[in-house]
Amino acid sequence: MIAPNVHLGENVTVDPSAVIGHPPRGKKEGDLPVYIGANSVIRANAVIYGGVTIGENFQCGHGAMIRENNTIGDNCSVGTNAVLEPGNRIGSRSRIHSGCFLENATVGERVFVGPNVTFTDDPHPPCVTCTESVGGATVEDGASIGGNATLMPGVRIGAGALVGGGSVVTKDVPPGMVVAGNPARAMKPVSEVVCRGKSLRVEVPA
Repeated sequence: MIAPNVHLGENVTVDPSAVIGHPPRGKKEGDLPVYIGANSVIRANAVIYGGVTIGENFQCGHGAMIRENNTIGDNCSVGTNAVLEPGNRIGSRSRIHSGCFLENATVGERVFVGPNVTFTDDPHPPCVTCTESVGGATVEDGASIGGNATLMPGVRIGAGALVGGGSVVTKDVPPGMVVAGNPARAMKPVSEVVCRGKSLRVEVPA
């Protein structure tokens, strides 16, 4: 189903069971626009709410949900059954893998977020002043988050950093650093990580 006020670029593929332009609570169908760039693919059972802007060459997996007030750049993907609650900003060429949960997060460009990563934005449940609290995590350009990691509210993952799978990140991560564990601790620079005999290349802005 494609609601009124949905604007699709050229060559956008929408599976028949996908929903684009679902109204947020308190809004009517068509009240908030949706923009999806050219050459994008919206797969079966995905739901994209009104008030979403997505760039070109986007792909989402089956059953992905993208709520209102989300902005996604060009050449991005959101995996199967991922949930993007309101307030996320995702830069171009970033990948949000299957089963992830994001809310009020800021994700830079060229970021890899592995399966089942959880971004939290409340300091404790339930938080009656969550909109006035620290908010969601920030992941800077080129960082990678391993599967099943949890990012606590307000933490900042520096550019080019690597968060090990299953980690719970409670403090800021310096640029270009590997962290792992619960709570996550600094292990070594990403430049010292060897993959098949070669060091990882890290782009850390000056």
